[in-house]
Amino acid sequence: MKMPTTWDGWASRVSRYVKDGKELLGLPRFPVRVDEIALHYSRSVFPDTPISHIEGRDFNGKFEGALVPREDGDWAIFYDRGHTSRGRINFTLAHEFGHYLAHRHLSGEPFFCSRKQMWEWDSGYAKMEAEANNFAAFLLMPPDDFRNQTQDFRKPVLSDFEPLRDRYEVSLTAAVLNWLKSTRSRAMVVVSRDGFIDWSWGSQPLLSSGVFFKPRKVTTPVPEESLAALGPGGGASEATHRPGVWSDDEPVIESVVFSEYHEMVISLLVYPAARGSRVGDFDET
Repeated sequence: MKMPTTWDGWASRVSRYVKDGKELLGLPRFPVRVDEIALHYSRSVFPDTPISHIEGRDFNGKFEGALVPREDGDWAIFYDRGHTSRGRINFTLAHEFGHYLAHRHLSGEPFFCSRKQMWEWDSGYAKMEAEANNFAAFLLMPPDDFRNQTQDFRKPVLSDFEPLRDRYEVSLTAAVLNWLKSTRSRAMVVVSRDGFIDWSWGSQPLLSSGVFFKPRKVTTPVPEESLAALGPGGGASEATHRPGVWSDDEPVIESVVFSEYHEMVISLLVYPAARGSRVGDFDET
């Protein structure tokens, strides 16, 4: 059987393998438990160089996960055990599994993946990290099912993604990023720390309208009136802001989650359908 040569080819094949196998066994399709799948699938496809070991390691927050060759020719996947988020671990395992299938032959060297690299979903300078993320998203949140689950999203807030987090056993952030990849809404996720934007990721319609942040190039504080700035003591998790808060000329719906990753704040921003629209004129398609 001819092997795939791209991340999406591998993602499609493994996803079909999981779906068919669970149907045969009469098991629910979701969640996909990568720690079980990776060991069996790699041994059936690459019996001479399988993944033979998956283990938690104390990376002290420096890395989320790693794919490491062993002396006997096998491979091992390690994940950071310094937290208890099952969804975060599952996505990390899928990310490293993607490296194993699509990238290990390129160098034979270990892959050590930091938290920031884990959020590179569209990166020219970290192409392999972006591909591993896309593989993980496809495997854990297959496009056909994800579309069905989000087809009624109009002006979603972060709480709308909680059922997806539980269904697919991923982090809330991963579910939001997966939606942003394909939505027609003008929307963005912003992750901040200590009052400053750490990173952000916007949908293509929002980027095309010229709305984005560049926190790596310009130190950018979160707006003083934003929920992210007010913190948990502000008493609100959702708000519709007037122009002049997150945007100079547009109202923005903001929803927040505090401390999913300890000191971080996650904000989902939803903008009107067309730039320059008034309050209430949000996307209804």
